[in-house]
Amino acid sequence: MAEAESREAHEHRVVGEARWPMAVAVLAVIVLTLLLPRSLIARPRWGVPLVEALLLVAVIIGDPGKIDRRSKTVRARSVTLIALLVATTLWCTAQLIVELVQGGPATNSAGALLAAGGIVWLSNCIAFGLLYWELDSGGPAVRAHGLPAHPDFAFPQQMSPELAPKDWRPRFVDYMYLGFTSATAFSPTDIMPLRPWNKLAMMAQSTISLVLLGLVIARAVNVLK
Repeated sequence: MAEAESREAHEHRVVGEARWPMAVAVLAVIVLTLLLPRSLIARPRWGVPLVEALLLVAVIIGDPGKIDRRSKTVRARSVTLIALLVATTLWCTAQLIVELVQGGPATNSAGALLAAGGIVWLSNCIAFGLLYWELDSGGPAVRAHGLPAHPDFAFPQQMSPELAPKDWRPRFVDYMYLGFTSATAFSPTDIMPLRPWNKLAMMAQSTISLVLLGLVIARAVNVLK
């Protein structure tokens, strides 16, 4: 009896991940966005980044250190923050694509074009990584208390449990890896989406990356000629 209770306690042991990787990623997206040409940034220039920074502070205050507090308020703030980051990067992406097709100040120079394209592509990778991290299996705070029997993503450690510790949980770096592989391979690699929402999100990210890279490279070659 005591052994069974001990085993159950181990299986439900709280394993919260550190907050700082997520905070660094959010700050990176904010800074990268501000480095873009004015024509690609939503107005007012400092308005959206300020709101994002304030939301980040509110999330950190609500659950500092290890992410393990299952709070609807903190969860709502975090989802709002990441939704705003994704919307911002999509706006910048759309504006860059418009300038690539119609012409604009950000696409007249090959150097400026490649810099803007690289920033937008990198911002999308980080923003989608944050999206996957926040929405998978109820969010990081829920995952800290145990993985569900039917998760949203299937990681190699879940499909082959002998390769991972018993209390293994996907960390932020796993979702950043997912964001980058979706943008470079244009398809799932070793992490499988199991729900409609993440299949659609990965499909959208792959499409955005394919269109963005194709247009940026084609335009840059044309400008160099």
